Amino acid sequence: MLTLQPAEWAKPRGFSHGVAVDGPGRWIVLAGQTGGDEKGDYAPDMAAQVGTALRRIVKLLGEAGAGPEHIVRLTWYLTSREEYQAAGAEIGAAWKETLGRNFPPSTLLYISGLVDARAKVEIEVTAFVPKV
Repeated sequence: MLTLQPAEWAKPRGFSHGVAVDGPGRWIVLAGQTGGDEKGDYAPDMAAQVGTALRRIVKLLGEAGAGPEHIVRLTWYLTSREEYQAAGAEIGAAWKETLGRNFPPSTLLYISGLVDARAKVEIEVTAFVPKV
């Protein structure tokens, strides 16, 4: 994968502007993952829910023989700008724990709610595993 970063643009923090994928491989598309655990329970705070959603993503990628380094796109749906901004340090720690230093293209959207009213975040993922 080639990270798209025009030389004259400031390098973004926590994401990349785009990636180009060339060659044979396998695409993986995950449904939006929320912060609900295996039993369907939700922590009350956004940071914990983001951590759970990211762990679910890593688990699903593993099922497909992939890892965080194969993610080429994230779309985040968040129910509160204020909660997201207040939880920045904890969300950053959850990111580092699960996705490491991988910063794929990301889009964050603030919405009025998700299907499960307890959910504060849902994250969609597209990944690409090149053939070796």
